[in-house]
Amino acid sequence: MTAPNDPAAANDAGAGEDPGTDKDVAAPRDRELPQLLSDCVHCGFCLPTCPTYVLWGEEMDSPRGRIHLMQQHVEGAPLSPPMVEHFDRCLGCMACVTACPSGVQYDRLIEMTRAEVEQEHPRPVAERLTREAVFRLFPYPRRLHALRGPLRAYQRTGLRRLVQRSGLLGLLERVSPSLAAMERLAPPLGKAQPRLPERVAARGERRATVGMLTGCVQREFFPDVNAATARVLALEGCDVVIPKGQGCCGALSLHAGRQEEARAFARRTVETFEDVDVIVVNAAGCGSAMKEYVHLLSDDPAWAERAKALSAKTRDLAEYLVELGPRAQRHPLPVTVAYHDACHLAHAQGVRSQPRALLAGIPGLTVREIADPDVCCGSAGTYNLFQPEAAAELGDRKAADVRATGAELLVAANPGCAMQISDALARRGDRIAVAHTAEILDASLRGLDRSSLLGRLT
Repeated sequence: MTAPNDPAAANDAGAGEDPGTDKDVAAPRDRELPQLLSDCVHCGFCLPTCPTYVLWGEEMDSPRGRIHLMQQHVEGAPLSPPMVEHFDRCLGCMACVTACPSGVQYDRLIEMTRAEVEQEHPRPVAERLTREAVFRLFPYPRRLHALRGPLRAYQRTGLRRLVQRSGLLGLLERVSPSLAAMERLAPPLGKAQPRLPERVAARGERRATVGMLTGCVQREFFPDVNAATARVLALEGCDVVIPKGQGCCGALSLHAGRQEEARAFARRTVETFEDVDVIVVNAAGCGSAMKEYVHLLSDDPAWAERAKALSAKTRDLAEYLVELGPRAQRHPLPVTVAYHDACHLAHAQGVRSQPRALLAGIPGLTVREIADPDVCCGSAGTYNLFQPEAAAELGDRKAADVRATGAELLVAANPGCAMQISDALARRGDRIAVAHTAEILDASLRGLDRSSLLGRLT
């Protein structure tokens, strides 16, 4: 298959390719779901780790309660609006997977259930339109790029301050909480950043050749993170291949139950990175999704083995750098940081110690732990857009815990977390710099002053 030149057009084409039928969703469900459900012994170890149970104390808003609802549906109960609401309220943070002593694969359960919801449950018109708007924008880098200009003008001309002072934002909150959340969460946009070349050469003797995923939101709203990632890999002796035609990995679609859309994005990503030995990803949700391709495309004979191969060679940036081992000199960086565990990094991928090890290897840098690190910040992909009130409560809890560390800088390895916690801190009137692990390493390897990081306050 020949990849189209236009990533947005290619993604549009891919999303329409092989649309599948209800049978495509039902087959893995009928085969797997009953067994996966039976693994749960309803012990309750998941309850204190579940963000929505922590907020509301409602049994049906816990993993155990949702599994009970899934069992009811398997036994013939229809997907009623209250049942769907409990599934929608799940962040998909996978903290319960980490906590479960019985090895319940709740990640698989909630994704299969959400795919059924999207197939079977008719959503209200306003909700359906909002969801379609989100999924027609965020997985398409070129569409996000077209939004940068108007959004930057809105932020820079004072129009945003006028909207906030006039009360229009409050009106928007009442009319469409999702749109109001988008307005609040949008990161400040500076001048346009230069695009990365298709290949960044290793500095010194080459140790490896790696492919690099640029992402969608990461690419358009956090280009400095991608630039820092490429520099760090090059300084550590890697030739970095950055395919120009790459598009969305399908993470948002996969985690929202839009299964056929996710499969189309996955096929294109597999095709794009098939010729590299390792793929380095710097966004937790993207890395998690790509490691799940082995399950997502397991029923597709033409793609199953190719997907399995891609999942096996996908690495988070911190995970890969620890595997590779340090070579470049670390220069002192006297700053105190609080490290935030992104859920799709810590719980879904099991990557916890590696980022901390990389930060601990920087002379002069002090790492402070955030209380309740396993409780989600409320970002969770599109959760803070579709469930803004619950997300705001969780964001406020996380912001308070970040502030309690007394750190000068927050380190987060996922763009959604960075936006979510920055917004929550701003609502508290706090100002703290936020950076990605790659940017901290980049500053140390290049011998930059601490002001290069602390100057970018929320």
